[in-house]
Amino acid sequence: MKPIMSKSEAAELVRSARVRHGLSWAQIAEKLGTPLVWTTAALLGQHPMSPEQADTVCGMLELDDTVAEALRTQPSRGTDPQVMADPTIYRFSEALAVYGPALKELIHEEFGDGIMSAINFKVDVERRSDPEGDRVVVTFDGKFLDYRW
Repeated sequence: MKPIMSKSEAAELVRSARVRHGLSWAQIAEKLGTPLVWTTAALLGQHPMSPEQADTVCGMLELDDTVAEALRTQPSRGTDPQVMADPTIYRFSEALAVYGPALKELIHEEFGDGIMSAINFKVDVERRSDPEGDRVVVTFDGKFLDYRW
């Protein structure tokens, strides 16, 4: 029996097929009826897809059942150090290193003792025009989970 394709290998095939078919991540998300950032993360291996979602994507991208099978599997979430070294990804780490303690203080001041959930979570990215150069707006929308004793 052949092992199931890794999520990282499936992600590389999805990336290549998406480019070769001239499709945007937004077009794929629209076809699936799922949020853009979630869809992109799932196709890059960070979330399992339903059989219907995996089959739809593989049909759009002309990928075979081995890719769909990998897209359905449960991921090992997170990234490796090589991915974290990418300048775009590293800047998110840098921003949290600088502003994380302030955000924590402000969350505690506004909501009390607790955390923002990254499981019950929405994230969005958009472009905003600015005379000094376009701005990247990233919105994290997480449910507040209070500590209960």
